[in-house]
Amino acid sequence: MGLYHSVQAVAGASGDGPIDWDAVASAAKSSTDPGSLALTDRQEVAYADDVRAARDRVRDVADIGFDLPETVEIQNRHHWIDANVETFERVMRPLEQQADLMPGVARVANTGSMAFALSFLGRNVLGQYDPLLLADDGDDHALYFVHPNIEQVASTLAVDPDRFRRWIAFHEVAHAAEFGAAPWLSDHLESTMEDAIGALTEGSIDRASLGELDTTMTAVEGYAELVMDRAFDDEYDDLRRKLDERRGGQGPVAKLVRRLLGLGMKRRQYERGKAFFDAVADERGVAGAGAVWDGPDSLPTDTELDDPAAWLRRVDP
Repeated sequence: MGLYHSVQAVAGASGDGPIDWDAVASAAKSSTDPGSLALTDRQEVAYADDVRAARDRVRDVADIGFDLPETVEIQNRHHWIDANVETFERVMRPLEQQADLMPGVARVANTGSMAFALSFLGRNVLGQYDPLLLADDGDDHALYFVHPNIEQVASTLAVDPDRFRRWIAFHEVAHAAEFGAAPWLSDHLESTMEDAIGALTEGSIDRASLGELDTTMTAVEGYAELVMDRAFDDEYDDLRRKLDERRGGQGPVAKLVRRLLGLGMKRRQYERGKAFFDAVADERGVAGAGAVWDGPDSLPTDTELDDPAAWLRRVDP
């Protein structure tokens, strides 16, 4: 869809920076079908009910206090791209500010790469909890559901769309619970990210900061998996199995793109983090696993992620 317009937008990338973000948004949306947002009244009510039910169940199971973000949106793919162009631009801004004036051909290549990434993600993301890292306008956190993707994947997997949507809601609300239980978490991620980006602008790689980011995100993803699994009010093994089979059954191009975008690393974070928190919860319960959010010093180290008993001994000697 709109391939010509997408290429035209990238080829016309302009400005002084290394990336033309207006062209990124235009190209990504031109090559992506927005999908339908023609929700029935029942579907609109169901989204709201799922989110509220997930909030109540997560509060109860995890024994943590939090509330939902002020912004909860049901989006099509173009809405998601617009929201995340802003996020990508915020994250890339320090690098852009340090970059020398880029020749046109490099700007076109950078713009095309970002547009391709956002287009691919826009067609695949189901839900997103966005802590709005590096935002400078004081916006609250946000929760998004990409309705056309949820409907499409539920159909592809041959599962009940209502049940599948509810499962996705529980996962994203579990992320909201983490950041609600740990007010320091956003600042911790921001400062670590800024350290890593700062090193890149100086031409070096801060492996300590990158390692800290990976460890923190492994804890974030793993805890959300634990809470979602323990709080979800239905069977879910078939949903997880079918979703994993779908990922594994993708063609070589899709697999390559997922690898280039770091989605394989994200899956590893899910699996490694969940194994850690399953072991902790089996020993101390889900509420005990929540001790990870007491402060930055309570986060597991990279070594402790593979040795939950060592983390337990350290935080609860």
